[in-house]
This record gives sequence, C-alpha cells and structure tokens, in this order.
Amino acid sequence: MVAEFENVEVTTDLLIVGGGMSACGAAVEAAHWAKMNNLKVTLVDKAAMDRSGAVAMGLSAINQYVDLNSGNNTLKDYIDYVRNDLMGVTREDLVANIARHVDSTVHLFEKWGLPIWKDEEGKYVHEGRWQLMINGESYKVLVAEAAKNALAELGDNGEYFERVFIVEPLMDGDRVAGAVGFSVRENKFYIFKAKAVLVCMGGAVHVFKPRSTGEGLGRAWYPPWNSGSSTYFTIKAGAEMTCQEVRFIPVRFKDAYGPVGAWFLLFKSRATNAKGEAYMETRRDELEKWAPYGKVKPVPANLRNWLGMLDVMEGLGPIYMRTEEAIGKLAENYKDDPKAYKKKMKELEAEAWEDFLDMTISQALLWAATNVAPEEKPSEIAAAEPYFIGSHSGASGAWVSGPEDLQNDATKSEYFWGYANMSTVKGLFCAGDASGASSHKFSSGSHTEGRIAAKAAISFIVDNNTQPNVDMAKTEDLKKTILKPLELFEENKGKTTDPNINPNYIRPKQFMFRLQKIMDEYAGGVTSQFTTNKALLDKGMELLNFLKEDSEKLAAENLHELMRCWENVQRMWQAEIHVRTILFREETRWPGYYFRSDFPKIDNSNWLAFANCTWNPETGEWNMIKRPLKYLTQ
Repeated sequence: MVAEFENVEVTTDLLIVGGGMSACGAAVEAAHWAKMNNLKVTLVDKAAMDRSGAVAMGLSAINQYVDLNSGNNTLKDYIDYVRNDLMGVTREDLVANIARHVDSTVHLFEKWGLPIWKDEEGKYVHEGRWQLMINGESYKVLVAEAAKNALAELGDNGEYFERVFIVEPLMDGDRVAGAVGFSVRENKFYIFKAKAVLVCMGGAVHVFKPRSTGEGLGRAWYPPWNSGSSTYFTIKAGAEMTCQEVRFIPVRFKDAYGPVGAWFLLFKSRATNAKGEAYMETRRDELEKWAPYGKVKPVPANLRNWLGMLDVMEGLGPIYMRTEEAIGKLAENYKDDPKAYKKKMKELEAEAWEDFLDMTISQALLWAATNVAPEEKPSEIAAAEPYFIGSHSGASGAWVSGPEDLQNDATKSEYFWGYANMSTVKGLFCAGDASGASSHKFSSGSHTEGRIAAKAAISFIVDNNTQPNVDMAKTEDLKKTILKPLELFEENKGKTTDPNINPNYIRPKQFMFRLQKIMDEYAGGVTSQFTTNKALLDKGMELLNFLKEDSEKLAAENLHELMRCWENVQRMWQAEIHVRTILFREETRWPGYYFRSDFPKIDNSNWLAFANCTWNPETGEWNMIKRPLKYLTQ
C-alpha cells in the first residue's frame, strides 16, 4: 500500500504549517519580506483556509484591541491585565510584543472588509476594555483571502496546499529541515523541504471527555478538529515546551458552548445559582485565599470559574446567566416611552441572538429548541471541559525567544536567543496556539504574532540561507510509519465479521474514547470536578503508557480515518506532557482550571516560575525544567 502513494517533494524557503489566524498573518507578512529578498513561501493546511482554525465558524468580537492611540490604555495596562489573569505566570516580553502591534492588525481587518461596530460618533463599540464588537460571520474568510492574495503576489515564489495533513518534522541535526504529511483527498505523501518552519497548527480539543456526548460528541467550545498538532510537532522536533499544565476551561452557555463575553461585558449580565444568589458576591471572601491575584480587577478567569464551581459542588446549581434581567435593565431608561421601549427591546433581543449567530449557531438552535426567549427567562451556563491553547486564556505552547529590544538586564539572558518567536530548535518558529506563555492574544493577537514570527523567520533565512540536508532514507521510514494504519486495517479487516471489533487493531474513535476516559478520571476532568492528585496522576500516567503501546495498533479504513489516527496520537502526546507537567508543579495555582487536592494552595515562594520540559528524540526521555519568571514591569 505504501507503494501506491506518490511522493510529492516541495522545496521552499519558509514553510508555514497551518491555516488559521496566525498562519494567515504569517502569510501576509512573510510575502512582503520574501518579495524583497527573492524568497519562496509555502503554506500547508489540513483544511481549507477560508474556514480553517478557531475562527472558522465566525466570531462576534475582537478580544484584543489595546487602543494605544486613544491615550486611554498603555502597553503596561495590557501586560498587567495578562499577568494578573494568569496568576502571575506570563512572558511579559512576548505579551508586550504582540500588544504593541495588534492595533495595526485590527485596522487591516477593517481595511479588508470586516464590519466593526461603531457608535453615532464613528468610534469603535467596545464590548469591554480590550474588546470590540464585530459582525464576524465571515471574519476568517476575509483574513484568508488576504493571505491567499499575498501569496499570489509572489508568483512562483508563493504557494499554498490545502487538505494536506502534516505529521512529523524533518531534522538536520539541531536544525529543522521541513515536514512530512499526506493528502486527505489523494494517495500522495508530501515531503516539504524548508530553511525555516513556522508552526501555526492550533491547540488541542477532545483530550478530555467533553460534556457533550452521543450525538453532541463533536460539539465543543474550541474547534473539535484541533488535535494538538502544534504541540506534537514541536515536541518531536526537540523543542522546549512551557506552561503545559495550564489548561483552559471556559464557562459557556451549557451544551452548545455559546459565548458569554458579550453578556458579561456588553449587556452587563449577572450569573447566579439556582437560588438567585450571585456567586461573585456571596463567595467574595474565597478570593482572599488566592492573594494577591484574588484582589485584582478584573478577577482572573480561573477564579471566576472557581467561585461558580464551589456553588455547583455544594448543590446550588444549575448556574444561570440572567439574560432577562440584563436586557430589562438596559431597556429601563426607555420605559416612559412605550414605542421607544418596544424598539429598544427588539434591538437588544436581536443583538442577543446575533451574538450566537455570528459564531456559535448551535447555541441559537438550542435556545429555539428549548423555548428560551432571552428577554423573558435565564439560560444555563456551565464550565466546559479542559482545552490546551496558547491564544485565549490558556498559555500552553513552545518556549520561544522574545524580541531583543524589549528585554531588560534581568530578562535578556533568559528570554532572548536571536530571533523573535524562534523555539529552542534552530529555524523552528511558533505563533498562535503553538507559542506558549503569551496568553490573551485571541484572534487579532494570533494574527499579529504570525506576522511577527514570519518577519523573524525571513530574517533567519537571510542570515542562514542554505538548504538543510534531508535524509531521504529516514523520510521513507517516516512514510511507512505514517501510512501503517492503512496497511494494518487492510491486512486484518476480514478476520472478524464486524470491522470495528478486531483483536488485531484499534479504530481511532475507540482510541480517543479510551484517552478521554483516562484524562477525565485521573487528570482532573469534568467527572472529577477538575480535581486530581499525585496518586491519580501517577495512575493516569501508567494507563497512558499502555495506551501509547497500543497506538502502534491504530488502523484506518481510508485517508480521512488515517488523519483521525494521527490526530489521536497527537492528543495522546498532549495528554502525556500535561500529566507530566501538572505533576511537576506541586501547587494549585489555577483553581477553576484544575485543583490539586494534595497541594491545595498557591505557593509563590517555590512556584512563581515556569514549568518547562523537553523530550529527547534520541533517547525518548523527558526532562522537566523550572525556568525563572522575570518581569519587564512591576
């Protein structure tokens, strides 16, 4: 069967892997600098760029707009906000580098055709201090169009491949040399040779068992096709990883995962328990236990989660978003004029539905199916299952170099090694969900970070303008390994009457269920109220090792299922690095994301630091590393 796959070799200067917001930003910026230096840029994505990545379905707000020109906010304001929300653990140099450039990216979006809400004076409508309201159903389409146009302007030096699933990195000693993968539409095996690789492949969903099961299995807050590709690729290249214990658990409208941001920030809604008590008020004393971060404003996202979870654990659920109360209050000033009041209520009702229709259509469908009129009754909200992302309120990703000009004497030796956003592997750059410790970049910041990383990658190529060596014999070995699930299924499918039940192999969905059960029960998932301890984590690690052994028996009936096999291998690696890192950090720093019952308190004296790790491709051994935390500002 391996012989049936045609080898397609592509040689380029810069290889961008991924098709989401950061990859599109990278394509736009890389094309500009590549044209000046006569270099070739290639982008490869497992999906179609128009609807690839976390913004695929649309978005109702841009969550990072620092608005530096207004004089209302400073760079330090945003850095402080991010540091506080991550309970002190953040790379301020990376956060600042994105924040100082993100406004120009948002202005590009508007130039490309994105409708941003404006008031009667023509000023942007803010959802909150850092957020702008948009009509964003076609947000990703507009951004992808700009990326494709930029690559097209390079002529033969610009190209992109869609429906090609990248699996493994190619290495030349300590330097990245490209990547290999396969088409999910044709019997083609792709070998990309590159002088630098920019990883933008997204985070990880479905590592933990989701709240939605059965028919709703594919329903998640973050895109269910995010499988840990970025983490897998960078680990396998030997890159140092960071913040892999930081999973993100968003509170969302229950079952369809509709966004809550507009309700809290724009509509000024409250969340209450079943008794009508606002847990942010009744449990305010709990915040004292997590000082100094429990005293900052806004209260960190994980602590807001935690207060609601305490209500649920004490049997005070369900938790409701008081939509009817919020809409009523916003329309209160119009009550003296029945006509104006009716008009305002209709306007607010439309905005409430549009918030979902812009980005989570299934939530609007669920509201309709369950007779929820938001102006008349509240709607249930709940903490989702854990996700691994470096872009939103999570921080997991690769340990990357910051920009030289933002370093101080304390940070430069720790956080800078030559090119912005380059990992510890020579020529391997990361952006978006692939880069760690730079939380709260969201869609606009991810696009911005893609631009930053692409410019740095082109600079690296100019300085190191030689094509790395690719060992074609090793490439052929990788091809056999990657295509093995197809052969395994073909050889054994006839040995049982039901191809799903076979002692000689395991199907990818069965494998995923097994992974999710392990992580849910032992690593602090929904079932265990996000609580774990060393004994549970050790047992989980034992079961993960058994699962890794059985991953050799993954089988695929077709190309689509082959992709599913490798997605689940990637999830398995994401699971392992998470368990190892959460074991390493012996404290509870982020209650509301996870709670270690054996170390139930925050420990700033020992753990106000980064928990990093590497995997050695030669020996297969893991090395856990504590890196110092240095601030640009105080």
